[in-house]
Amino acid sequence: MPFDVTELQLAVEKGHIEWRKHTLQRLVERQIRQKDVLNVLSLGEAIRYYYDDRPFPSVLMFGWVEDRPLHVVASYAKADDMVYIITVYEPSLDVFESDYKTKKQ
Repeated sequence: MPFDVTELQLAVEKGHIEWRKHTLQRLVERQIRQKDVLNVLSLGEAIRYYYDDRPFPSVLMFGWVEDRPLHVVASYAKADDMVYIITVYEPSLDVFESDYKTKKQ
């Protein structure tokens, strides 16, 4: 089933988000604010789709928060209109090209 990032973004606007305990712990460790995650989900660019992820398809979103690049992986449960934040991190230039979107070969 195709993944429509617009539906995910609308669910975020409505506050239909579930933060996993593990994700919240990582945000604190990585000094990332929840509002920055929401900003990336709402305004960022979808750079990779994981259609076969279970239990729901997910997407890797990219965005800038001030001068900091962020990746947010989130899944969307259409039946419940719910977004699940899977992980959030600052992409490394060891793994990604200078655009922070293209994985190095």
